[in-house]
Amino acid sequence: MAVQRVDLAIARPELAGARISGHCDPGYQGVLDAFVQNFEHDVEIGASFAVEAAGQSVVHLWGGFADLPSRTPWREDTIGVVFSNTKPATALCAILLADAGMLDLDRPVAHYWPSFAAHGKQAITVRMLLDHSAGLPALREPLPDGAAFDPQGMADRLAREAPFWAPGTRVGYHGLTFGWLVGEVVRRVAGVSLGEFFRARIAEPLDLDFWIGLPEQHEPRVATIIPVSPSAQPRNAFERALAEEPDSVSALYFRNTGGWRPSGFNARRGHAAEIGAAGGITNARSLARLYGVLAMDDGRLLRPTALARATEVSSATHEDVCLRVPTRFASGFMRQMDNRARALDSARFGRDAFGHAGAGGSLAFASPRLKLGFGYTMNHMGAGVLLNARADRLVRAVHVALGSTEFHDPDPSR
Repeated sequence: MAVQRVDLAIARPELAGARISGHCDPGYQGVLDAFVQNFEHDVEIGASFAVEAAGQSVVHLWGGFADLPSRTPWREDTIGVVFSNTKPATALCAILLADAGMLDLDRPVAHYWPSFAAHGKQAITVRMLLDHSAGLPALREPLPDGAAFDPQGMADRLAREAPFWAPGTRVGYHGLTFGWLVGEVVRRVAGVSLGEFFRARIAEPLDLDFWIGLPEQHEPRVATIIPVSPSAQPRNAFERALAEEPDSVSALYFRNTGGWRPSGFNARRGHAAEIGAAGGITNARSLARLYGVLAMDDGRLLRPTALARATEVSSATHEDVCLRVPTRFASGFMRQMDNRARALDSARFGRDAFGHAGAGGSLAFASPRLKLGFGYTMNHMGAGVLLNARADRLVRAVHVALGSTEFHDPDPSR
């Protein structure tokens, strides 16, 4: 059924004039209701949401404002920075090369990138880069403004960096360094840049409106990111580290970003740069299509054996060195992180599922069991280091629509 909702200002006057549009197949009314609730009773300003089930688009919604001050509506073709939802796209480039026999994920990085071996990094494997166990989650030396937008320069800096721990012995989220590290391996093996390889081998064949390095002609379609509101008191262990441990891995990752924070993600130079950890620009439809293909596991992108190996949990910890919560990673993908028993931030999206959360709350994943591809993007960042209530509400609604009982427990945000 076609969707046209124009009543968002009832609960939130700042959304006056905002619309929700798209389509929603019969049986997915609860999913539409959850999407609307994110606007009416949460912090949503602009968002897109899509679901593919068994290879078919069953939900595609968009609404709100792509830019609040100008009241620019979020349109069907609006795209936006999806932060760490970029990491699986980057990882898939390496996995494709491995599936073609050009790259061995369990071989030392230095085999492909000889200068990387400096300062005790000779045993770091490509898979360690992919699963956040390499020991390079940040750089110690202060980065000049603009460094983040030079991937070759960042790769050179990381080649000279010493690991923060013995590689392979701990897990610490490589929030920005992931893209420069994996991207450099892809460049050296494939002979083209990360963004070029992704476009030619993944985005174009699957008809994705997904860019790692956005051409200037698409700039008018990019939504404006609204950063999370600051808090007077730390809300979690990660924020406490930022406030109380200025030399910690957490603080270095968050603050020593070479211009990416606090405004690089809203600047043309940030959109144009190939920032393979956090700078991808896309929308929910493209994320759902990408993960819908992976969920079908029919060989269109990867051989089933290659996908199965890449999505196995290969690193896990009770306290991530960077994020300060329990984490579980495969080769470039997050696996479900249910930390509720310890009253910590979680990323719940299915026991069999693999995907990623993005800063502020976006989410994309595949569930092979449900043949499901899920994509949610937004421009108003929420609090927390993993997911917040908006994505959680959508995950629950989709599981209900598909008859899954995995998320039968009550929604705590209601």
